[in-house]
Amino acid sequence: MTVYATFDSPLGELLLVGEESATAVGGTALVSLSLPGQKGAAQVRDGWRLAPEEFAEITAQLRAYFAGELTCFSIEFARGAGTDFQRRVWRAVEEIPYGRTATYGQIAERVGSAGAGVRAVGTAIGRNPLLVVRPCHRVIGADGALRGYAGGLPSKERLLGLEGALVP
Repeated sequence: MTVYATFDSPLGELLLVGEESATAVGGTALVSLSLPGQKGAAQVRDGWRLAPEEFAEITAQLRAYFAGELTCFSIEFARGAGTDFQRRVWRAVEEIPYGRTATYGQIAERVGSAGAGVRAVGTAIGRNPLLVVRPCHRVIGADGALRGYAGGLPSKERLLGLEGALVP
């Protein structure tokens, strides 16, 4: 069963989508976390059940993150999303520590796709369905510039600022 909830954040109203899971803390594995105006954002569909209680643990972690009290999420993500390559890229993104950044080229090297693979890495990062909790906002251009973010560059800048990771 697909469940969803919204969460009022400093970035605006986030849409959380999950699947009921016997193994997840709180019983819900996160499928998608979308920001307002996000390119390719999830849209509530017929048959989905509004269930904010199913996201209590996830929203508690988001609240703590936005308050500057949480630096690492402990959330079960639903399995099966993305291609093998996208999942490798997303795992590399998850390894970027709070308050730090990595370049698209560094991520490409980590997944064995240096050189021309940088563009493919950028595309994979752009398809990340779990903004904020899978920290693709921590990936920047080789020159230190903020580049593409499905939630918009102002949101990326705000998240990096919250984490103390803005590049001068």
